[in-house]
This record gives sequence, C-alpha cells and structure tokens, in this order.
Amino acid sequence: MRKNDNLFSQPITDITDFSFDQNVAQVFPDMINRSIPGYPLIIDNIGYLSEQYAQEQTVIYDLGCATGIATLSIAKQLTKSCPIIAIDNSLSMVEKATQYLGQYNHGADVSIRLDDITLTDLQPASVIIMNFTLQFLAPEQRAQMLAKIYDALLPGGILILSEKFKAEEELPNKVLIDLHHQFKKNNGYSDLEISQKRTALENVMKTDTMSTHFQRLTASGFTNITTWFSCFNFMSLIAHKE
Repeated sequence: MRKNDNLFSQPITDITDFSFDQNVAQVFPDMINRSIPGYPLIIDNIGYLSEQYAQEQTVIYDLGCATGIATLSIAKQLTKSCPIIAIDNSLSMVEKATQYLGQYNHGADVSIRLDDITLTDLQPASVIIMNFTLQFLAPEQRAQMLAKIYDALLPGGILILSEKFKAEEELPNKVLIDLHHQFKKNNGYSDLEISQKRTALENVMKTDTMSTHFQRLTASGFTNITTWFSCFNFMSLIAHKE
C-alpha cells in the first residue's frame, strides 16, 4: 500500500538537507507522482525506449534507481536477453527497490546494487538510464559522469536523461517555478510543504539550464540529442552514441 508523503506537512524549526533516507523511501512513489508532472508517462516510455534500443546480450543500467520504478518499467517491457543492473547509493532505496521488484513476475534478469555510480565500473551497455539522478551529483562531477557513460555505451546505444532544469533568464524561470508550485498545490501539497521541501533541496539539487545539458552531452561525444518530454521545468532527453 502506497504511503502518503507528509514529511514536510508540519513546521520544521531546523530544516536539514534532503536525503534519500528511510523516511523518503517509504513515501517516495507518492512524493514523486505528486511532484513531477508527467512522471507516469516518463516511466512508461523509459520502458518502451529501453526495449526499442536494447541490444541482445548487453547490459541496461538504471543509475540512481531509487525504489526501482523505472527498473520495473524496463523489466516488464523488455523482450531481449539483457541483464538489467539498477544502482543506488542509498541503502533504504535499494532495500525498497528489492522489495518492490520482488512483487512482480516480470521474468527479466534484474540485479539491484548498493554502490556509488561515480565510482562503479560500467560494463558495455546499450541503454543507460539516469532518471532525475544527475541533478543530485555535485556540478563538478557531472561532465565526468557523462563521459563515463558515453565510454560504456556501445555504438547505437542511448542515454535517457531526465532532469529538472532552470530557464536561462530570471522571468521565464519564475514562470516555470510558479507553474510547478501550482501543480504541487493541485496535488494536495500546502504552501508550507512546498517551501520547506524547497529549502531542504537547496544544497543538494543544483539544476542546470537546457543549454548546459546539451553542451555537456555534446562535449562527451553524444549526438542526435532529442528532448522527448518536457513539462514546466522538467524534461527527459535521449542522447545517442553513433
């Protein structure tokens, strides 16, 4: 049974940095669906795109898998013989993902690992997913992470990168933020919850502009970078390796 996210519903005197701890893991499905516009659509299409681009006998990675929501979408839609490796550095998330994936008879070869994606070695892969993960890496680590992903991908492979982004200019950025906040209010979050969570995220989630994402991906070697989903200040990209 899904637990409702009320982590920020009461006034907090000293707001600490957001972390993917046990409390967040317990309410994560509710939190993510009420916070990210179009999240179910993103998840469904991550499964579809993974099936489309997966190459037989190659690895599919879900880097920063959280509770395994995207991993399950891939596992349910995959018809090819590809091991799926889901990695997260939060023990609470890995435990929740293991429990979540274990509830379904998907038939895929899935392994869930507790590890730091910036340090782990990546096997040759045809599809790599970073679904709202890069934004939680330190900005100085992001280019190196993308270069590492590019090197691991086989020719014809893809990176699916979903991120919250910021607009280039102040006024458009305010418009996007206001629309997102209204989305969250429509999903039952109060002004207090929105404000306190935003404070908790300030130091741990540093968003980039769209142009920064494209420039970084291009510098890593990726081509044919396509925005396949965008709503308010959230987007998902496909980047190809030729």
